[in-house]
Amino acid sequence: MPDVTILKQGALTVADYRCRALPGERAYDEQHLRHSISYVRRGSFGCRSRGREYELVAGAFLIGHPGDEYRCTHDHHVCGDECLSFHFDAGLVETIGDRRQSWRAGWMPPVPELMVLGELAQAAADGCSEVALDELGLLLAARFLAVHAGKGNRLSSPSAVDRRRAVETALWIDAQAVQDIDLAAMARVAGLSAFHFLRLFVRVLGVTPHQYLLRARLRRAARLLVGNEQPIIDVAYDAGFNDVSNFVRSFRRAAGVPPRMFRNASRGDRKIFQERLARPIQTAVSISGDLSHV
Repeated sequence: MPDVTILKQGALTVADYRCRALPGERAYDEQHLRHSISYVRRGSFGCRSRGREYELVAGAFLIGHPGDEYRCTHDHHVCGDECLSFHFDAGLVETIGDRRQSWRAGWMPPVPELMVLGELAQAAADGCSEVALDELGLLLAARFLAVHAGKGNRLSSPSAVDRRRAVETALWIDAQAVQDIDLAAMARVAGLSAFHFLRLFVRVLGVTPHQYLLRARLRRAARLLVGNEQPIIDVAYDAGFNDVSNFVRSFRRAAGVPPRMFRNASRGDRKIFQERLARPIQTAVSISGDLSHV
């Protein structure tokens, strides 16, 4: 997977990964050299590590622990993938929180509390935010540990066909997120009943279809907030929200600050960033992956 180093500052390195592997290309074993958190900003891919398989789509995170081997697969992904990856030296990890169980999680599904920070970090990498990229890397790592500490991360093993159905439907949801789509429409794309589609989607991707749709809209909203000066109401509608008050509530729950303050933070408002965005999460929100009984 070719990469470009964006930042190398002491114990932290940030890299841009762009993979163009196609189905049928030979997969090979790789090894995590350092602790890492990679934000999937576009596309999808599979990953096999420590006897488990994951499907990562836009908004998810690949988590790396030094020494662990992994293999990225592209059996049914035709669009490639792009990631913003943060790599931490061991000494830095000790200061953040050396929780081996969390660092060996392998992945995290599209969790709002992490996802909005991933988008803000991407904006910083693109030069669209005045927040420092190294600060965002540390904040992302600390929040990942806080979020993972309160969540289970169970994953079953559906068939290759079912995994493909779930991932391809997630890609469709991402492309149609600004439209008014419901569970029935998503299930039709997957070729399943709504009940069986819901169970499959959760088992493969760790979130419900509606959660993934909402988070796709939140990712788009975060990009719009840091990328232009649109009024908040226009950002809400352009991101796919039909109700501005619902957008503000959803965004505030995800980011910890309302949309306007998030925009101001991305412009370099240090007080907002330090007092609000960097504040540890007080309560954990359960991952839908724990809904395997659905």
